[in-house]
Amino acid sequence: MAEKSKTGMYESVMKQFEKAADIMNLDSNIRKILSNTNNEIVVHFPVKMDNGSVEVFTGYRVQHNNALGPYKGGLRYHPTVDIDDARALAIWMTWKTSLAGLPYGGGKGGIQLDPVKYSASELERITRRFTFALGGNIGPEYDIPAPDVNTNAQIMAWMADTYMSTKDSDSRSKYAHVVTGKPINSGGLEGRDRATGFGVVTTLQSWADWKNETLEGKSYIVQGFGNVGQWTAHFMKEKGAKMVAVQDHTGTIYNENGIDPIELLEYAKGNKGGVAGYPKAEAIDNDKFFALQCDICIPAALGSQITGANANDIKAKVIAEGANGPTTPEGEEILLKKGVSIIPDILCNSGGVIGSYYEWLQNRNGEIWQMDDVIGKLERKLINSFGKVVVAAAEYKVDLRTAAYIVAIRRIELTYRERGVFP
Repeated sequence: MAEKSKTGMYESVMKQFEKAADIMNLDSNIRKILSNTNNEIVVHFPVKMDNGSVEVFTGYRVQHNNALGPYKGGLRYHPTVDIDDARALAIWMTWKTSLAGLPYGGGKGGIQLDPVKYSASELERITRRFTFALGGNIGPEYDIPAPDVNTNAQIMAWMADTYMSTKDSDSRSKYAHVVTGKPINSGGLEGRDRATGFGVVTTLQSWADWKNETLEGKSYIVQGFGNVGQWTAHFMKEKGAKMVAVQDHTGTIYNENGIDPIELLEYAKGNKGGVAGYPKAEAIDNDKFFALQCDICIPAALGSQITGANANDIKAKVIAEGANGPTTPEGEEILLKKGVSIIPDILCNSGGVIGSYYEWLQNRNGEIWQMDDVIGKLERKLINSFGKVVVAAAEYKVDLRTAAYIVAIRRIELTYRERGVFP
């Protein structure tokens, strides 16, 4: 999966943007602005390891556009992270936050490393040193990071604490919303941990309603069994759907009679986070994953997984993009010709950033929100976004991804038209 993810993510996002911009006849001057990132930060910083040696790490933060509000987007810890990776993901975040109707722009970043090679104490020092190196390039009203691939609530707690420690003691509490996705006791939001997976299933349910279908009894496969994959499977089980295969960094497992997501999660926790060797399913070759018979395919791992090389093999009727950029333009062209529906990433996995928005508001206003409130608000916003995309798809006679881009870009275009370009 790691090798595939490095294949043309930036090229993919730009092709998608250009296609939508052509169809909607986007203003040429605004097109120039949105074709470029605002800022690209690269930091190199030393960290002392447990054995006393020093390693120098490279971290990135790309800020694409902030016409609608502060930059917003995750930080990932992965060997494939580089400036192109961060650039593509930052641009996707701009479209995602705009489509969701949030007062945010798009940012993304991370550190180029494999976190499994480092101890918890080393990861803490790496995180704190990275936060310090970013300095004023992040801030609660400027650029607000969140968890992403291989980062979690603990990482966010370390980031928040480090950033707040650089402020005067009498004002530190005002900066708690510098990051989102924090633990509950550190200012986190109830429900933020499941927001992305809940969003995947909510948009799938909206798709099913749109097609006069049901999720009950549908078979599905999931690539990636981290936070997004786990919670997606959890909520899919509540809908009565059947998970028949899972692929992660350790391998691929399959059982045509169904795999219980709760049991698999308990197994994975005791297996260093991996699904390989799960006793109630058979191991199959990784290359056979996307060709499996199923109704729904949920890529929830890394980018550029469904390509021109394997899209023809896909049997699913709908792809729900839990990951960012899992389908290349070449793969998408094949799928659309086959009549496969694709719920695009900027809609399908937007539950995470919507949840982050509610956490940001909670911290900003000094409030504490309950789970039921959060899930209800989240569901309404996702359903509303899906409805806007369906309307745009009908208006422009385009696929769901292009329609989602048009909705997102149109909102930013209107903002520039109203405000003008300074000076």
